[in-house]
Amino acid sequence: MNDVAYLRIDLLQLTLAAGLIAVNVGLSWALRLGLGRSLVIASARMSSQLLLVGLVLDWVFALNDPLPVLGVAMVMATLAAVSAVQRTRRRFAGVYWDAFVSVVGAAFVVTGAAVVGILRVEPWFEAQYTIPLLGMVLGNVLNGISLALDRFTEGVVARRELIETYLSLGATRWEAAHELVRDALRVGMIPTINSMMVMGVVSLPGMMTGQILAGAAPADAVRYQIVIVFMIAAAAALGGTGVTLLAFRRLFDTRHRLRSDRLRVVPRR
Repeated sequence: MNDVAYLRIDLLQLTLAAGLIAVNVGLSWALRLGLGRSLVIASARMSSQLLLVGLVLDWVFALNDPLPVLGVAMVMATLAAVSAVQRTRRRFAGVYWDAFVSVVGAAFVVTGAAVVGILRVEPWFEAQYTIPLLGMVLGNVLNGISLALDRFTEGVVARRELIETYLSLGATRWEAAHELVRDALRVGMIPTINSMMVMGVVSLPGMMTGQILAGAAPADAVRYQIVIVFMIAAAAALGGTGVTLLAFRRLFDTRHRLRSDRLRVVPRR
């Protein structure tokens, strides 16, 4: 750690920063985009959520106990799963459970492997490391799952006649759907790959920037960021694969029939 102390932000500075959203509101009003109210609500919601999280994390950090850490982690994973499903337009019975299983399986396995096997945090439930790392992984797993799930369900509907033709000619459910699965997984991984391509050249990642602002040596911040990016890539791939395969099992039964009737259309929020 460098001797440079990080700059604290008081409530007045936070209020001044909130004024920057006026740029968005002004553009929305001038161009009649109709986003002014949504921008204000989103800003207020984001600020209140983050301030509340800060208070909760202060409490969890002070306890230094694994149960509160696991409790916070499960709440975060549940909200990530719900948010991932709500970003999709077509849903089916059990989709929330499938998303939850995929989120928990991918994020917890990858974060656990990084905390215990790579960073070697002692104890493993040290909230200072576990919760921020899990939060960054969950945010990206959420995106990967929602993109993969949306692409798969939309593909089932768009290619229904072709799929049913394959099945009627004797193809197995996997033979009829494997292209949809591959396409969904590809879409789910593309944002992470694109981000990795320009990281450090076009953009400076959030964790790296935060550590530098807090006084960490740039070289140390870069190493942490590299670890995080690899964690995100692995978790997004695992989460997207898990939710796509679970959706495949829901929409193609064991008798090798397409069950597109199980899908329902829900307007995106």
